[in-house]
Amino acid sequence: MSSRPLIAIVDDDQSIREATSNLLQSAGFLTATFADAESFLTSASEPRAACLVADMRMPGMSGLQLHQHLIASGAPIPTVLITAYPSDATRLRAHEAGIVCCLAKPFSPDELLECVRGALAGATPKS
Repeated sequence: MSSRPLIAIVDDDQSIREATSNLLQSAGFLTATFADAESFLTSASEPRAACLVADMRMPGMSGLQLHQHLIASGAPIPTVLITAYPSDATRLRAHEAGIVCCLAKPFSPDELLECVRGALAGATPKS
């Protein structure tokens, strides 16, 4: 078994999933990708994920709802939200929910890596 942290990526946009996964893998992380929250929750990767990168708006459960579900189930995972629809209200809801970072698409590779590394290091939430 690898000592590299597993980063779960949940986004309904395949191109975003692939690009995010490729970026994180190039930085030395293991990744697992999912098209929706339900697929992630029923996967073997869910209990092993060290960090979650999730889209705010997806069919079914949103990234924020997924984060809240994990907390309620007693299995919280440090979460980075990404959204194509940034707003002050979204950032505030994310911050109040304990989201580590809330990034607007398109985000820079450095921004995402900083957020993921901060999540893994136990950083306090920021937007």
